[in-house]
Amino acid sequence: MGQTAKKEAAQSSANEFRKFGMKDKLGYMFGDWGNDFFFILVAAFLMVFYTDVYHLNPAVVGGLFFAARLWDAFADVSWGRFIDTRKAGANGKFKPWILRMSFPLVIVGVLMFVHIPGMSNGFYLAYAYVTYILWGTLYSTVNIPYGSMASVITGDPVERTALSSWRTMGGNLAGLIINVVGPMILFVDNKADANRFLLGAIVFGVLALACYIACYKLSVERIVIDETNKPKANFGKTVKGLGKNKPLIVFLILSLLFIICFMLISTVNVYLFKDYFGNAKALSMVGLLQSIAVFVAMPMVRPLVSKFGKKEVASGGLLLATLVYTVLYFLPNLTATQFIGVLTVGMFGYGFFNLVIWAFVTDVIDYHEYLTGLREDGTVYSIYSMARKIGQAVAGGVGGAAIAAVGYTAGAEKQTSEALQGIHTLGTLVPAIVLGIVFLMIVFLYPLNKKRTAQLAIDLAEKRKGRN
Repeated sequence: MGQTAKKEAAQSSANEFRKFGMKDKLGYMFGDWGNDFFFILVAAFLMVFYTDVYHLNPAVVGGLFFAARLWDAFADVSWGRFIDTRKAGANGKFKPWILRMSFPLVIVGVLMFVHIPGMSNGFYLAYAYVTYILWGTLYSTVNIPYGSMASVITGDPVERTALSSWRTMGGNLAGLIINVVGPMILFVDNKADANRFLLGAIVFGVLALACYIACYKLSVERIVIDETNKPKANFGKTVKGLGKNKPLIVFLILSLLFIICFMLISTVNVYLFKDYFGNAKALSMVGLLQSIAVFVAMPMVRPLVSKFGKKEVASGGLLLATLVYTVLYFLPNLTATQFIGVLTVGMFGYGFFNLVIWAFVTDVIDYHEYLTGLREDGTVYSIYSMARKIGQAVAGGVGGAAIAAVGYTAGAEKQTSEALQGIHTLGTLVPAIVLGIVFLMIVFLYPLNKKRTAQLAIDLAEKRKGRN
């Protein structure tokens, strides 16, 4: 009778939740909006802050990014395992951590952009290491529960695709503000300004906090797993299940490659427009058009996914982006305006991949439960997040080393023609190659097409019935 009473109470509690709707979409959108106020600021401008304000060698900065992201990768998994050991409270299992940890995250984020004049290179490097690594660790404590939360907001595959699209829209709204307004705030006379960077960090930090609070208030965790018959956590069984999860393994590899490419583009674009085109403020137009491309693609995603499937839509977008970057490489004499015009088509292409990628994550979480019987949202999501962090580590290390390798000189009034040509190649040919590889992987190796994903939902529902 005791177990029956518990089940009835849990069912009664579940019935009290409002139905999935616009508030959930907006709440989930605000979460990534808050995340990306700092994530995009760091991805796009921290390298140039370190090289042009702290006057650190770009290769040394790349080493910092590499070390920090590797640390973050293991922090993600540790935090994911920790989250999976927590029981859901009155406000859910995941979203309370978003609210708790957002305040220290934003404070440390602002401290990253503090510049104390007249200090030595050693001091600046040490300060960069401490603040950047601490910020990355705190970012895990917010991002892991946020990413895991999607699987308990709704169990419907189409609604999860909607959540993925709204999450991407939140990130793009942050990108729109930072990439459009950022260059206007951060640069004075085409040069990075220390005081302006600090001002920008404070403004974006306050906006991030407001978004995190909105995420907490608007989102509802309505799927509560019955803890009575839940299998006990078994790390060995978890690892074995992860090793057999082919969709997860392929998805981790292609996500790692994509994030390397995306981060490299963000890093190189600053130098591409600042030095190659001599117009840093043109980055504002890139940011604006990138967001517009996603906004245009967003209403198209749900009907396209319903008709063709997530895998099919994502691969089509990647193919388009690959072709555009290839064309840009063979047109080195374009003006900044012409370059941006062609680039917009490519951003529209990989925007489709970004719009559905988070729905891929919920699918591989479901597949893990199908294989193992264990519902470990935090652990599986943290494995995915770890792959992204490793990608960021590689991108940071490769990005800094590549910028240095082509002959970029920090603080120089003018770069050599060889350095400028190298920057152009890094911003066009390299993305074309990497995106092409990701396209081939998702087409030929990723197994969860539309038909298999639909069958997975049916099979998983039957397994859950058998455990009750």
